[in-house]
Amino acid sequence: MANSKHAHLRYNILDYCFRNKSFGFDELLKVVNEGIAELYPGEGISTRTLREDIKIFRDKENGFAAPLPEKIRTLKYTDPNFTIAKRPLLEYEQYLIDAAQQLLSRFENHPKYNKLAEALIKFQDEEEQENDAKQILFYDHNEEYKGIKHLKPLYLAIKKKETLKIFYKSFKDKEPLVFEFHPHILKQYNRRWFVFGYNKTVERWQHIIPLDERLISFETLEDVNYLDSEKDWKFFFRTMVGVTRINENVERVVLRFHNGREDYFKTKPFHPDFDFHEENPNQVFFDTLINKELVQQILSYGKDIEVIEPDVLLQEMREHTKAMQQFYET
Repeated sequence: MANSKHAHLRYNILDYCFRNKSFGFDELLKVVNEGIAELYPGEGISTRTLREDIKIFRDKENGFAAPLPEKIRTLKYTDPNFTIAKRPLLEYEQYLIDAAQQLLSRFENHPKYNKLAEALIKFQDEEEQENDAKQILFYDHNEEYKGIKHLKPLYLAIKKKETLKIFYKSFKDKEPLVFEFHPHILKQYNRRWFVFGYNKTVERWQHIIPLDERLISFETLEDVNYLDSEKDWKFFFRTMVGVTRINENVERVVLRFHNGREDYFKTKPFHPDFDFHEENPNQVFFDTLINKELVQQILSYGKDIEVIEPDVLLQEMREHTKAMQQFYET
């Protein structure tokens, strides 16, 4: 029986190795143990465990059926497009998923586990579709979003307080920008992820990088002191809609809804600290920064919303509606 301790971590490391380079057995053992030690200092696996792992990769009935040739000193997939991420769950992996769902059912009334329970249900639904089962869940997701691959490495970099060398190319840049970056926080907005941190090269705090095709790559800078942030990130995000922060000018925003749309706003508010006017129940107010995400949220209500104040936001909405009107003039 294969050693189950850190099994999924080992499999992910091996899958990455087999896809990218030819490894000898001893070199492969070193890479796997270094990967385990990063998260679990002082731990690793034996030669025997690695041999058992390779057998599971090659096993066509109870393993991953990976294209790893036999009796060759170096190990690498013969099919460059193969990855275990595209393979069905192994029997014991499905058991672990089922066990996790059963465990979570004991806490189904605890909001702390809602997100995880939702993720497990989505995962199970997609797995069942692999077996031609009827699709039950149709959820909102961005099929073109490629930036999710950066999420885990950046999460670990923040956790380990690592300084990064970023290679980034905006849609307008002709050549990639390279800069020293100290990551502090990850934020999701509108089905996309962003990382905030300190851009040492231009000395900018709360520098934001979208996790999409503009982030070409990044690597760890060794022997560079990590500069942490003392920012109150909860307050930082509660005083804004979205992720764009041009200034620190918090304004009182007052909106008036029409056609009963204030009821819809109650079910999905785009600002957490809102309140309704006592005398005018169709008016909502909150304190926030004026940015493009706020404007986009207001525009999403079309003719069913009206900006009452502040004047700076009112003027911006006038400019937007005036420009839009030109598109539809006959």
